[in-house]
Amino acid sequence: MSSTTYDYTLTRVLDAPVENVWAAWTQPEHYARWSGAVLPSISLDVRPGGAWRATMATPDGSEFPLTGTYGEVVENERLEVIMDLPGGESTVMAVGLTADNGKTRIVLSQTCATAEARDMSEQGSGMLLDGLSAYVPTIS
Repeated sequence: MSSTTYDYTLTRVLDAPVENVWAAWTQPEHYARWSGAVLPSISLDVRPGGAWRATMATPDGSEFPLTGTYGEVVENERLEVIMDLPGGESTVMAVGLTADNGKTRIVLSQTCATAEARDMSEQGSGMLLDGLSAYVPTIS
């Protein structure tokens, strides 16, 4: 087994306060609006060890379930989303938030087992951040 890992990090500055960005990640009614997840499939028990699940819808209309748990949870600062993978494996996506004069700097990072998994995850995370960037300014 190889010990090589494949990492990526994406950074954005979002035009919304950190509390709104946190709410978008942690409240099902907000999460559904930007993530591609379908209500009522979303369950987010946002605490260390808490379970989450969501059924994601793709642009072609197909749906696929995602499940996992949370690792570190620091309100308005850090969220570790542990995603279940086939074969009993898992991967951790870390989301860091920093308040910046009414805006939020978000840093999303993940370590993957293969270059292909990294490339797919990075593309998916970029799409998530695009949706999040468009949605969070609308939260009032």
